[in-house]
Amino acid sequence: MLLSHIQELLGAIYDVRLAHNVYDFLVTDRARLPAAARRGTADEELLVAQEPGQAEVSLALYLDPALLVRLQHADPFVALHAGNLADCLTALEGVSHFVYLAFNATHDKPVSLLELELQAEVDKFVASYSLLRRQVPGHFPRELPRLLFERARVDPALDAPRAALYREASRYAERFCRHLEQGLARSRADIGADAPLLAELRRFYRLNTVHKRAHIERAA
Repeated sequence: MLLSHIQELLGAIYDVRLAHNVYDFLVTDRARLPAAARRGTADEELLVAQEPGQAEVSLALYLDPALLVRLQHADPFVALHAGNLADCLTALEGVSHFVYLAFNATHDKPVSLLELELQAEVDKFVASYSLLRRQVPGHFPRELPRLLFERARVDPALDAPRAALYREASRYAERFCRHLEQGLARSRADIGADAPLLAELRRFYRLNTVHKRAHIERAA
C-alpha cells in the first residue's frame, strides 16, 4: 500500500485529511484512459475533467505498472536509496497532485498548473527528507536539493510554454526548499518536530499561486 503511505505522510505533514484514498483513483492500464491520453509515454499523469458549469471534478491518477512493481520490491518506506529514488519521486509527484487537487476541490478553491507543480516539487523535498531522517536518524540529507533540483532536467519533448512552466515551478521550489533546509540545519530536527517550520509548511500549502510566490520572495 505504498501510495496510501505516501498520502498519509503528506497528510500528516500538512494536516490534510481526505475522505478518499488515492487507490480509488489509480489507473495502471493506459487503454482505460480517455482517448487523448492513451498515446502518452509519461510514467505518471493526473487527469482532471470538469463539465462546463458543473462543480464536480473527476480525477484519475495514472502510474506505470512496472514502476509500481519496482517499488514493491524496493520499498522507499523501508529504505530510500539511489536505486529507488527516481521511482519514488515519480510516485510522490502523482500522489502529491492527487492530494493537493482533492484537498482544494473540497474547499472550492481553483488550482493553477504552476501551483500544482510547485507544490509537488516542495512535497518531494519534505517527504524525502522525512523518510531519510527516519531511516538514518544521524544523517542530515544535504544532498537532497542537489538531487532534486540541480540534476533535474525538463523533458525535451515538452512544448515551450509547458517547459517554461516546469522550470519556473522548479526554480521557486528550489528557493523555498533551500530556505527550509537552512531552518532544519539550525534545529537539527525532523520536520514534524520543528514546530515553526511545520506551521510555515502548512500555511504555504494553503496559499494560492500568487501568495506562494510572494511567500518565497520574502522568505528566500
